Amino acid sequence: MFVGIGTVINVATIVFGSSLGMLGGARFPEKLRILITDVLGCITLINAADNLRSVWAHSFVSAVPKGWTTLGTLAALILGGVVGYLLKIELRLEGFGSAIKKRFGSRDKGSFLEGFMAASLLFAIGPLAILGSISDGMHTGIQQLVLKSTLDGFAAMAFATTFGWGVAFSAIPVAIYQFTWTGIGYFLGNILTAYQVQSLTAVGGVMLFGIGLRLLNIKFISIGDLLPALIFAPLVALAAHQFI
Repeated sequence: MFVGIGTVINVATIVFGSSLGMLGGARFPEKLRILITDVLGCITLINAADNLRSVWAHSFVSAVPKGWTTLGTLAALILGGVVGYLLKIELRLEGFGSAIKKRFGSRDKGSFLEGFMAASLLFAIGPLAILGSISDGMHTGIQQLVLKSTLDGFAAMAFATTFGWGVAFSAIPVAIYQFTWTGIGYFLGNILTAYQVQSLTAVGGVMLFGIGLRLLNIKFISIGDLLPALIFAPLVALAAHQFI
């Protein structure tokens, strides 16, 4: 096997699952597709809650000053939001999604970007994406990414029944994100401590919560503009750790 095989498998399962969802989704009645979207929104909220447990993880709590698991998460999100807004990431992603939509088409007007954004974040956020990719780069196994690939394949199938090809194209940012961590694992080893991974996971949980609200049509949040928070999260945690 070669370095990066875990991510290759992951990308393949996302595309394959999306294709199966597209083939079957066209036969789904509109009300059923709406119901599936609502279910996915609820599941995304559950996934967000699972990630948010990192705020109370012992490795995180003991590594930063009291109360900074929450304050650090807030700081990373604010810093990320400011940078994302200035870089107009949400608008750029929307433009990217619209351009691909015009080229390849989509069943539902406006659903391509929602599927692309929701699936990209859902598949990229979480400890399995980071730790699995680093493990792949360090030649210590791809078991974590194989597990993640299985979960992502089924999730992609469900998402694609409603959002179409936008879900399949989420494999692009997922590949870039995970190959980056694989490269870090290959060249630098495991550079993130446990508490830094927990901080990143907590920030990801908040972002997933926002995606869940969007899917349920409760509140539209510019999640794309918050993406830089994934970079700030481990840095803020590291800075806070210096005061212990």
